[in-house]
Amino acid sequence: MTHAAQVDASAIPVDDIRKDIRPPISRAMIAIGFLLIVLSYTVNAMDRQVFPPLLPDIRADYGFSLEQGGLLATNFTLGMALAGLPAGYLLDRFRRKTVLLASIVIYSLGTMATPLATGLADMTVYRVVSGFGEGMQSAAIFAAMGAFFAHRRGLAFGVIGAGYSIGVFIAPLIGVRLMNLHGTWHSPFYLFGTAGLLIAAASLFFVKAALTERSVEETVSTRSYEYMPVSAYNRNSIALAVHSVVSGVAIYGFLGLYPTYLITSLHYTTEQAALAMSLLGFGGMTAVLGGWLGDRINQRNLLIVSMLAVSAIALCIYETQAGIGMQCVFAFLMGAFGLGFIYPNTNSAMQRAVRPEQIGRASGLFVTSYYGTAAFSGLLFAALVDSFGWSRAGLLQVTVLPLVGVAALAFVRPSRFNNVVR
Repeated sequence: MTHAAQVDASAIPVDDIRKDIRPPISRAMIAIGFLLIVLSYTVNAMDRQVFPPLLPDIRADYGFSLEQGGLLATNFTLGMALAGLPAGYLLDRFRRKTVLLASIVIYSLGTMATPLATGLADMTVYRVVSGFGEGMQSAAIFAAMGAFFAHRRGLAFGVIGAGYSIGVFIAPLIGVRLMNLHGTWHSPFYLFGTAGLLIAAASLFFVKAALTERSVEETVSTRSYEYMPVSAYNRNSIALAVHSVVSGVAIYGFLGLYPTYLITSLHYTTEQAALAMSLLGFGGMTAVLGGWLGDRINQRNLLIVSMLAVSAIALCIYETQAGIGMQCVFAFLMGAFGLGFIYPNTNSAMQRAVRPEQIGRASGLFVTSYYGTAAFSGLLFAALVDSFGWSRAGLLQVTVLPLVGVAALAFVRPSRFNNVVR
């Protein structure tokens, strides 16, 4: 073997590897690969959202307090936050597909381990491990698809967000039905974890490197970004990160304890609470519309309007004591603005706030900022409920807090985004 043939490929910059290893990819393989990526994110959502509607039964089994249950309902986001910045670093240096596949396996195993818990401590560990994998996956998916669909980033993120919302929609219905069928809350965790492992196996063969490893420079026109800050952590990205923190605390505090509120305060049945939770996921399917709008209008203003809408809807949910019909309407609207508009547009705006070669770090920053403090949002909400009751707690965390996010968005300057035509 010649000396030239013995060159260590690991020393080649990852961008060069991405360009050298990619064969051409057909539209059919793009569609199949993208579908598998969306399905993997659907299962991600199912793993996350099957827990809240089953929480009353889990609390009864283990004797957890409301605060402990609230912590468990949202502490998986601590794992997501811990994964965010490291994942962003890895994604700028290694193959995104490798990070993606590893992440699916991690969160699937964490989900399957949850019913094996003997108490609060090990269940917390399993939930955090699951969240760590979900955070890695989120960063990998949005970095890869943000590069491949650079011109239609908002729309692509909207489709992925719709996939997530499908998971939010079906997880409570399937989870409660399986629990009633088998007489235990364990079976949904085993089913969803197995589904994730199967999707990871399929993705190994059908998600091609040409889809996941494209650099933004290959997708966008060659032009200068000198008008943008050099650092990935600039005025726009930091203001968006503050908004992301606020929206994560408000939305995940709501998601984590909404079924418990319906069951314990409004005396809904488990099935009725699961229906309302599913309508919330159905509302999140408007992410396609939300992402499409984010590509076409001022994204900062769209986020401001969406945060104000979340604030107003929360006021209706916690102050009107509405019946099941109106609660389903409110849940749909909360899903539409919270999951369908805020999530994909915050994510894509953060990528637009940095130079194209920095989108991996932007994706990691989004995951960390959105999910970091959200890990304790359920605990915070439960503590507020114990101190002030459901109505005042909802007013403080889901009505007033989003206004802080609106204030942060006022500092964002869309004229310095990387999609501005100059």
